[in-house]
Amino acid sequence: MSFFQELFSNRVLMVAVAGWFSAQALKVVFTYLLERRWDFGRFFGLGGMPSSHSSVVCGVAAAVGIQKGFYSVEFAIAFVVACVVMTDAAGVRRAAGRQAALLNKLVQDMIASGQGFTYERLKELLGHTPFEVLMGALLGGLLAVLIM
Repeated sequence: MSFFQELFSNRVLMVAVAGWFSAQALKVVFTYLLERRWDFGRFFGLGGMPSSHSSVVCGVAAAVGIQKGFYSVEFAIAFVVACVVMTDAAGVRRAAGRQAALLNKLVQDMIASGQGFTYERLKELLGHTPFEVLMGALLGGLLAVLIM
């Protein structure tokens, strides 16, 4: 069996890819439904609904659990990694996005008051709400059940 045949027959990896792709595609759809505009840049963007990070890691954890057993060492590792990633998405990265929004506002106010200088606007949409993380996790788990 060739490298690519082996790669594409790895169902756990396919769950991860499907989780990322599905979550990113849903971000484009939800942006259209909420804002009535197509923004295909959301397909490659961070943040938003649902969390692709959560979809990927929960999909992988569920797929590993289905394949190796939920009492296996492999599932335990995947589960712990998923928890760390989801905590980071809803905690640290969300806080970083809020700080970026505040810094962007402060700089805009300084520029408006005549203290001119140039700067590169910081990305504000970095993290996720707990709901976005939960929806990503559910999407990943569903894909694991369907693909495995």
